[in-house]
Amino acid sequence: MDQVTRRDDGTGWVVGALRAGGCVFAEEEAAVVIEAAAGDEAELERLVEERVAGRPLEHLVGWAAFAGLRVVVGPGVFVPRRRTELLVRAAVRDAPDGAVVVDMCCGSGAIGAAIAAYGEGRIRLSTDADGDTVFEAVEQGGRVDGNVGFEAADQGGPVHGGAGFEVWGADLDAAAVASARQNLGAGRVFEGDLFEALPAGLRGRVDVMVVNAPYVPSAAIATMPAEAREHEAPIALDGGGDGLDVQRRIVAGAAEWLAEGGRLLIETSEQQAPLTAALFEAAGLQPHVERDESLDATVVVGHI
Repeated sequence: MDQVTRRDDGTGWVVGALRAGGCVFAEEEAAVVIEAAAGDEAELERLVEERVAGRPLEHLVGWAAFAGLRVVVGPGVFVPRRRTELLVRAAVRDAPDGAVVVDMCCGSGAIGAAIAAYGEGRIRLSTDADGDTVFEAVEQGGRVDGNVGFEAADQGGPVHGGAGFEVWGADLDAAAVASARQNLGAGRVFEGDLFEALPAGLRGRVDVMVVNAPYVPSAAIATMPAEAREHEAPIALDGGGDGLDVQRRIVAGAAEWLAEGGRLLIETSEQQAPLTAALFEAAGLQPHVERDESLDATVVVGHI
């Protein structure tokens, strides 16, 4: 190898190479790429070289850790951030048995997959050593199963968790839809522009609509980390002039899809939250803002 320093000490060189390449969590990332290489030395060297060159770890190995799960993330697909776990927590709280859930602008489908897994009891909420609320995988039959596992489910019907959650997803980006269909099931994710993608049978039935639409103002895209700016689809990042273009469309059209007592939950930034809440009020939704400082996460929740 000529781009990373190679030593003949098994895989011990990987941590040093990643650290020298600027990876802050070199030890954790080394474990992931070593697992992905599966003993193939040439593949390990390739993975390390590409990571040092700036390609997102999740795109290299094909999955991302999110809410106690491993979710499929294909090349170019938006990588789910840990802060979005607040959106999942807010969604599952008070969700009734049999809740119909739509993951709008679903990207990889990570949010919907986590909601379904929580309903199934495959992940649960816990408290870490710092006292923060986190999701963790639950032991299943003597093993901890944090993988998404809907491949054996009915591909034409909804995901039903232990609490009876019925989870659907929609996104405009074809690459994102391809990943989401692996995480949620081929018959549960629709490709198209917002509500146009959804089957008419969901109109007026949705108990929980979760949204992580792009909310970065266009002018701020250039200041984002290169990993996001160069490797994630612009459609998943750029929210228009003030970052709220997609949110406006969703809030304006959500009411006809929500069931009586249904909730709309949108991730946004702390600075944008008052503007997002004002959109909710204008649409007749009663908003409140949830904030998690440990995750630097903000969610606006509105009730119909």
